[in-house]
Amino acid sequence: MKRIAIYGKGGIGKSTIVSNMAAAYSSSYRVLVIGCDPKADTTRTLYGQRIPAVLDIMKENRKPDVSDVVHEGFGGVRCVESGGPEPGVGCAGRGVIVAMNLLERLGVFDDDPDIIIYDVLGDVVCGGFAVPLREEFADEVYIVTSGEYMSLYAANNIARGVRKLKGRLGGVICNCRGIRDEVKIVEAFASRIGSRVIGVVPRSPLVQESELEAKTVVEKFPDSDQAAIYRELADEIYGNTDFTVPEPMDQDEFEEFFRRFIYSKDN
Repeated sequence: MKRIAIYGKGGIGKSTIVSNMAAAYSSSYRVLVIGCDPKADTTRTLYGQRIPAVLDIMKENRKPDVSDVVHEGFGGVRCVESGGPEPGVGCAGRGVIVAMNLLERLGVFDDDPDIIIYDVLGDVVCGGFAVPLREEFADEVYIVTSGEYMSLYAANNIARGVRKLKGRLGGVICNCRGIRDEVKIVEAFASRIGSRVIGVVPRSPLVQESELEAKTVVEKFPDSDQAAIYRELADEIYGNTDFTVPEPMDQDEFEEFFRRFIYSKDN
């Protein structure tokens, strides 16, 4: 079983990457996707609409069964959303903890999926979001980032958490926003923390077109270059055997790294 955790700053495109990877895997493997984000939107493009979140189901049903929380989407991908409390109320990570405990009790992990992918919010300081690693639900971590300051700042903090939890970092995914020298910036960052860029996903209008119809690019535009990029990324991650314990920068080092890199670009 391949157990993958995808971390990154909120809004950086983790869900798009996770859902398209899952769609790519679905032609050959049994895939389970678990959205660990209070927005509960990871699996929308796999299922075709939002599915009920575990935390909401638990409020309504004290004894949910597998069919209440696991929903089959495109290519037979099984979809779960942890969910979270209303904005401004409660702990956002609680949904992750509740979901993992419930899925264990229901035996979902015992159903022998070939691949489990966790989509995990990475810019909230909350122990709940560390559950996939802390409780050993996931074996390997990939960090999604762009070349923007706040995205890299979050990625560096995630690397710090991976190191503290003795996780295995498989690489950095550059999800491009179209800024100058973006891939070079992310490559320099990955190298600085002792890792590498395992995949580069360019901006594409096909992503928005697909998501407007609640579909992945792999489903809606299967023969496109963008779909091929997601398949290549999925293959790279599935076959990856190169893992490291990251060496994150401290705050001063990160500021110096970013300023020096930006300055060097302008001169």
